[in-house]
This record gives sequence, structure tokens and C-alpha cells, in this order.
Amino acid sequence: MKAKPEDELVFLPLGGSGEIGMNLNAYGYGPPDARKWIIVDIGVTFGREDTTPGVDLILPDPTYLEEERDNIIGIVLTHAHEDHIGALGWLWPRLKAPVYATPFTAALVREKLKEHNLLEKVPLTEIPLKGQLTLGPFEIDFVTLTHSIPEPNGLAIRTPLGLVWHTGDWKIDPDPLIGETTDEAKLRAMADEGILAMVCDSTNVFVEGTAGSEGDVREKLTEIVARCTGRVAVTAFASNVARVETALLAARATGRTPCLVGRSMHRIFAAAQSVGLLQDAPFVMDEEEASSLDPERVLYLCTGSQGEARAALSRIARGDHRHVSLKQGDTVIFSSRVIPGNEAAIHDLQNAFLEKGVELITADDHFVHVSGHPARDELRQMYQWARPHIAVPVHGEKRHIREHVKLAQELQVPEQIAPRNGDLIRLAPGPVALIDEVPSGRLYVDGNVIIEAEDDALKDRKRLGAEGAVHVSLAVSAKNAIVAGPTINVRGLSMEDEEDFDIAVEELEKSAKAAFAKLNHSDREDDESVEANIMRAVRKSAERLWRKRPLVDVTVLRI
Repeated sequence: MKAKPEDELVFLPLGGSGEIGMNLNAYGYGPPDARKWIIVDIGVTFGREDTTPGVDLILPDPTYLEEERDNIIGIVLTHAHEDHIGALGWLWPRLKAPVYATPFTAALVREKLKEHNLLEKVPLTEIPLKGQLTLGPFEIDFVTLTHSIPEPNGLAIRTPLGLVWHTGDWKIDPDPLIGETTDEAKLRAMADEGILAMVCDSTNVFVEGTAGSEGDVREKLTEIVARCTGRVAVTAFASNVARVETALLAARATGRTPCLVGRSMHRIFAAAQSVGLLQDAPFVMDEEEASSLDPERVLYLCTGSQGEARAALSRIARGDHRHVSLKQGDTVIFSSRVIPGNEAAIHDLQNAFLEKGVELITADDHFVHVSGHPARDELRQMYQWARPHIAVPVHGEKRHIREHVKLAQELQVPEQIAPRNGDLIRLAPGPVALIDEVPSGRLYVDGNVIIEAEDDALKDRKRLGAEGAVHVSLAVSAKNAIVAGPTINVRGLSMEDEEDFDIAVEELEKSAKAAFAKLNHSDREDDESVEANIMRAVRKSAERLWRKRPLVDVTVLRI
């Protein structure tokens, strides 16, 4: 296929450029009015109670691509981390394109599609490791890399206007334990062919040196478990199957029986075994059975390393897990890193264990964790292998992406660009350029529905948390007179003592009555007018009493 004069190759990030997580990238090829698109990854990030109360998942807004749905020819997944596949079940109905993934990723995708009743609807094709795929003008090679999950793939995306090297998440691990090492020969061959642009992970651009190897963690973790007395609980990201295997083998080497605790741990374990991984893992005991073992003979492998309130480790710390308990003399090993934003939750979790007399071992104390992302020396090595003409840093906050651009400049990459979500970037022909800005943003999963970032319900929830709420109810007769109430119900506001609180409630009642009394006859017949006037009066009184502006709701009952 030859390029036509009007053809362009464009790159469009809609998630992951400006934050770590929520990755969604798209490539378009063709004339501006008739491009064909592929989507690379479609992930989530996670809500926080301080900024998005009640929201578990945050999705990239696919509005622009939804409008291009007839021109989307495939969704290609690099690996199975939530920030790369987690939005598929939520957003696929808006995009409706075939999905392509290697076997382990496909196994986890099927579970997600089942949860959304989409398994029979979504065309999902398994691509073998080091496989190839042609989608319209895009010829795609899956390139083996190393990361903190099985089957991490970079994508060599060939088009008539040039080759794009999309790294996905990666590191250079000489001993990854599961899977092959980085396919250096393939990268060098691509460089000799000529790489137009490298779209590259920026997560650890501020970290000097290298990320470290899973093989070294296995050796150290086994040594530490051997020194522990009592029960041992290891918490790690369930998706890091090499780390899961390390914990299982450490249990075997130290005479302990492993036990998986947490739904995600069981799900990933089953997916790994379904594609031939973890075949030599030791026997894993059921939680209830493990509770009867001698404390010196059990190792729990738990979810919840980030302090998630509903995860297994937090329930153990609170003492409300059905089968697992830890006490003085036991040990918890945090074989994980602290994801930014989770510091407070993790510290609370660790303090809860310390209160019980449980010993803690973290990556700050011992070599029990390595990152899955490239530090600066690994980034330098990748640029030496790939020799791209254009550096396009992604998968990072603005500060990461800016620093990555500086590094690329130091390495003499001819062109660099710092993308933001929504930037439509022309990679070819001509110099790299920002040619448009398209709609982008975030969608929130609120329970089982998707809402806009500016949804009134979320605004009210934030206000309720910060300012409290007052509910006013009153009954009005056919002659427009108050026959009952107003009754005041206050939530989230307090006084120094109960008597002061009762006096404050009486003040609100007086304000509501006075506001009603000021209304003329026609306004009293209009519920909206009654509610609006009472709301303003009560809010003004509440602001005077509490120096807050609570959410005020008024109910008028006509008798």
C-alpha cells in the first residue's frame, strides 16, 4: 500500500498523557476527512474519596472516537493491567470495534466482558506472542518486552508513512522469571528499518539507574520469609504473576503452605494457569483450612497493598475477615510500591497492623519490590536501540512528560513533542505538529452507571461532605397556611453541646417560618417559589450559625 498525497499519520492520546493510568491512545491514517483508526489500550484510573466521593473507576472520555466509530478498525491491547484494559467493558458499547490481545490478556478480558454481559457480543481475537496483525493500513507486530505482568507487548505499527514504535509499559529485566527477556534483536532490526516515532512510557523518568530485576526480589523475599516467625502475609499486585510465583515458591522453600486471599488474587492465578503459567506452583490451601494450620506453617498471599478499604488486607487489619487473622508475632510483607495518592490509606493500614503488634516489612526496609517501569538508564538504552526520529512521551503526568522530552533532547532525538490528552498530533508527512485539539476528559463510574465529570450528583456529594445538609419539611393547607412544621433535619453539622445544637435547629425553623410568612398569596400557591425562598433563608441562617453553606432541601406537602 502506497501513501497518497493527502494521507496523514496522526496520533491521538485521550488518556494517560497528563496522568499515570487511564491509558487510551489512537492512531489514524488517511486523508483528514476519511481516516481509519486503531485504538491502543483502553484503561481506567481509580477514584479517591477526597476528590471523587463514591466513584470507584474513572474512564477516558471517548466522545471523539465515538463519532468516528464507523472508521475504527480495531482495539489492540498491549497487556492486562487495569490502566490498559479496565475500561473496555464500560466503553466498548460506544466504540464497537474488534479487540485483539495475546492469550493471558485475552483471558482477563473475557472475565471483564462477562461482568458486562458482553462476552458473546465482542469479537475478541487472540494474537500469539510475537504475532502479527494487519488492520487496514496498519501492519502491527507484537514485540516481546518485560514488565510486571505476563505478556507485555510493544507494538511495531507500520504504515505507508512510517513505522511507529509504541512501547506500552516496559522495563529491561535480565531475569523476569516469567516470559522472555526484551527482544533486543527485533528492536535493532526495527531501528535499521527506520523508526519514525517512539511513543514511550514516562513513569520513572525521574528515577536514576535501572528498575531492578524480579529474579533478585525472589532471592531476597525467600530469605526474609525464612527468618519470620508466626504467620506471614505477603501483599503484592495480583497482576504481577512473577511476584505471585515468588511468594508461592518462598512458601515452599520455607516449609509453609500458601493460601491466596482476595478475589483478584484468585482471578489472576486462574487466568495464569489457563495459559500455562504457574504450572509448578505448590499446592494452594483454602482460607478456612489454612486458619487451622500451625502459624509457623502458613503464608497468606493477599490483595490490598494500596490500602483499599474493601480489599483482603484491610479487612484482616480491621479484624473482620472471616478466616484470616494476624496478631502480635506475625509479619506482613509489603512487596509493592506506594502509588501516588494512596499514601494516607496505606499508612492507616500499616498503623492498624502495628497496633496489633504485627511486624511490617516494606520496600523501604528491604529489597522486596522492583518497579515495572523503566528508569533513566533503561530509557537511554531503549533510545539507543530504537533510534527514533520523533520522541512522543506518554504514560505520565505533565512533569514526567516534560522531563522525558528533555531526556530525548539530551539524547539527540531530532524531534520531540509533549502531548496532552486531546492533542491531535500529525506524525507524518512533514515535521511533527499539533494540528487540532479534540474533546477529551473523564467519565466516572458511579455505582453501575457512567456519569459526566460535572454531574450534579457528584457536585452535591462533594458539597455534602464539606458543608453538610439541612432538610426542611412542612405541610400547607388548601388555604395556604402552615399546618405542620417546618420540621428541620440536620446532617453533617454539629455544635459544641446538644443544647446549642437544639437552639440552632430552632433558629432554622424560625427562618423557614419567616420566609413563608413573607410570601404573597400567589407565591404560596407555587411550590417552587415556596421551596426557593425557604431554601435561601435557611441557608443564610445556617451560614451565620455554622459558617458553612450546607445543601438545603425543602419538601412541601399539600393537604
